[in-house]
Amino acid sequence: MAIAVAVCLAKGAFGQRTLTWEEVRSRFEATNPTLRAGRIGIDESKAQEVTAYLRPNPDFSSSLDQLQPFNGNPYRPFGFALPLFSANYLHERRNKRELRLQSAQQATGIAASQLADQERTLLFNLRNAFVQALQAKAVLALARENLAYYDRLLGVNNDRLKAGDIAQVDFDRLELQRVQYESDIQTAETNVRTAKIQLLTLLNDRTPVEQFDVSGPFDFSETTLTLAELREMAAATRPDLRAAAQAIDKAKTDYRLAVANGSTDPTFGVDVGRNPPIPAYIGFSVNIPIKLFDRNQGEKARTQLDIRKSERLQEATRAQVYSDVDSAWAMLNSNRALLRPYKARYLDLAAKVRETVSFAYQHGGSSLLEFLNAQNDYRTVQLNYLNLVGAYLNAASQLNLAVGREVIQ
Repeated sequence: MAIAVAVCLAKGAFGQRTLTWEEVRSRFEATNPTLRAGRIGIDESKAQEVTAYLRPNPDFSSSLDQLQPFNGNPYRPFGFALPLFSANYLHERRNKRELRLQSAQQATGIAASQLADQERTLLFNLRNAFVQALQAKAVLALARENLAYYDRLLGVNNDRLKAGDIAQVDFDRLELQRVQYESDIQTAETNVRTAKIQLLTLLNDRTPVEQFDVSGPFDFSETTLTLAELREMAAATRPDLRAAAQAIDKAKTDYRLAVANGSTDPTFGVDVGRNPPIPAYIGFSVNIPIKLFDRNQGEKARTQLDIRKSERLQEATRAQVYSDVDSAWAMLNSNRALLRPYKARYLDLAAKVRETVSFAYQHGGSSLLEFLNAQNDYRTVQLNYLNLVGAYLNAASQLNLAVGREVIQ
């Protein structure tokens, strides 16, 4: 039985796949149903380009007149018949087809930029879930390390109790404090599982949580990029800003199309028939509508106003882009400023104080309260550091979202 359990555990451990951020992102882009639906929308827009460039269909008609089946010679009912065949074709002037195609192509470009902007937002959510999983794993590792360290101290103090060096009540208080470390582990394990479930949901993956894991650096780093450089990157990269510029170009094309649609399109026709005593004839016609009242004035005015509206929306989008970059940059620097003293001094200082007070307590040089406070201070400092690293990585994700591409890994 024990062998079977060991084999099952070995298979489960072997079957677990640990993904890096690049692998998670690649899988997300390939499997996320929202992005896949958006790509279908791009194909639909391309299909509309075909429709926009189609030529008008010609019209064909035929008639057979003056049949006499009951008068005259009953054996020649078609003797005086007048057959007629005609065809008409509408000729579109002023590049209407080309303008319709250009407008449809620009609509496809806008749809592609909007999909890229949607992907930018979804990747931000994915990155946050990935960071949350890394943070939960780091907190879990810290909780296990704290419990292991505390258990070693309990073992030492148990020996002291047997030797009569400490009172039973002091040892009982030490054992009661262990509950906090056990609770930390249980909470951290739940957070790890929850973060993995969120990642699997975004990946549209049905892999069991036990067989799924992620890995990556969980720390902060300095950057040489300046705010001006980040603003310039955002202005060149943000897909929503690109979509706003494309909307202006499309509005201008739509206005030109509205003007073209206000022009007259002639219809050319040709007919062939028979009209005794003329054995056969051919005729031509041109039908030109008179644009007396409807010259597409409404669409001309609407599309001209749409140009101005699109320009105002572009200005608003650009202002929002700069605001996003500035806010994310400020948040990133704030978290980095808090992390520097932790990494440079506080982490080592907390560990040093814990070791010193633990050694002193084991040798009767400090009180139980001082010992417990030192343990709690170490736990608090380490946990605060991990939470600050998580906040920094989330701020880095926010900056990547604001710029429109990954500038901080």
